[in-house]
Amino acid sequence: MNKTQPLADRMRPQTLSEFVGQKHLVGKEKNQKKILEDLIAKDQIPSMILWGPPGTGKTTLARIIANETDAHFVQLSAINAGVKDIRAAVEEAEGYARLGTKTILFIDEVHRFNKAQQDAFLPCVEDGTITLIGATTENPSFEVNSALLSRCRTFVLESLSEEDIAQVIDAALKDKEKGFGGQKIVINKEAKKYLSAMANGDARTALNALEVAVQLTTSLASDVGSHEKRKISKEHIEQALQRSNLLYDRAGEEHYNLISALHKSMRGSDADASLYYLTRILEGGEDPLYVARRVVRFASEDIGIANSFALPQATAAYDACRFIGMPECGVNLAQAVVYMAKSKKSIAVYDGYTHAQQDVRDLGNLPVPLHLRNAPTKLMKELDYGKDYKYTPKAGEEENEEQEFMPEKLKGKKYL
Repeated sequence: MNKTQPLADRMRPQTLSEFVGQKHLVGKEKNQKKILEDLIAKDQIPSMILWGPPGTGKTTLARIIANETDAHFVQLSAINAGVKDIRAAVEEAEGYARLGTKTILFIDEVHRFNKAQQDAFLPCVEDGTITLIGATTENPSFEVNSALLSRCRTFVLESLSEEDIAQVIDAALKDKEKGFGGQKIVINKEAKKYLSAMANGDARTALNALEVAVQLTTSLASDVGSHEKRKISKEHIEQALQRSNLLYDRAGEEHYNLISALHKSMRGSDADASLYYLTRILEGGEDPLYVARRVVRFASEDIGIANSFALPQATAAYDACRFIGMPECGVNLAQAVVYMAKSKKSIAVYDGYTHAQQDVRDLGNLPVPLHLRNAPTKLMKELDYGKDYKYTPKAGEEENEEQEFMPEKLKGKKYL
């Protein structure tokens, strides 16, 4: 084992028995094999898309599938591969097929391929020349073209639990060949719990931080003597991480998940949850003006006439973000978000506007009643523009009630 390799690479599981997490796909429950484990055991691997957050085992699982089914394994990354590389991989697969060996072609970051590149897989997936395994952190419904997606099974990988991460940490500290076993390195419960939480379900993040933390303790080895244990503390982990790894891709699905959670938390009047999701979004690096625009929209969509001060509060927060920017404007947004969450809600205006939109689209340009039309010229007056209009401030109550403002086809229509 090459000790110059990063710890995360050295500790990559080689078999299903070593694999951690994804028990809904490969874990056993009451001696019943889960779907992916069963397909591996039967050697009936379909082309598939592995969709999940970073560090959840997509690449590792693809390699294990190839190992367990004695398939030839070819790996490409969509970041730097092109159609030429795909064709070369297919030709290689055709050569192995003539020898009776199946080929698994693994494409990392498959969502980064454009439509033409994704289409290049279709014939060889269709005829079975290759078994395609694509890995993506993005929703394949949006990022993988429908023709390719229809020929693949999609398996969703979940973020690892803190217990899973703790298991990965323990394995790295005990393994004498690939990890730190035999080096008298220990980690206290507080530090392990902290690392397990701050890894955010990403085994690679946990192992990278552990490796740095071990390096931070190296300078102590000569002081305490080789016979003493080197102890990893929470402070070592904090230094190794620098800051928590926040999963937030401003162009990806998690962006929409968190914005949706913020909006729905405010709508549900949960100020604490609203504040939490706002903080996640801002700490993840989102443009505060984007969030402020969402809050302005919320003020009218979900609060509307229930509280006429909500919209000024939201626009004031937007102005504050423009004036001072992050990180100072975070508290301005926090004030606005909490205000929205605690405010009374009404969707009367939103519903009314939506229904009016539908009538406009369905009925087209209905003529404005003559008495409401502007009559700046003599001809217009002769055509009865503005005739019989009752000036509301001076008209009697009965006259006002009788005056119709809607087009003829919408007479009596109520939106509110």
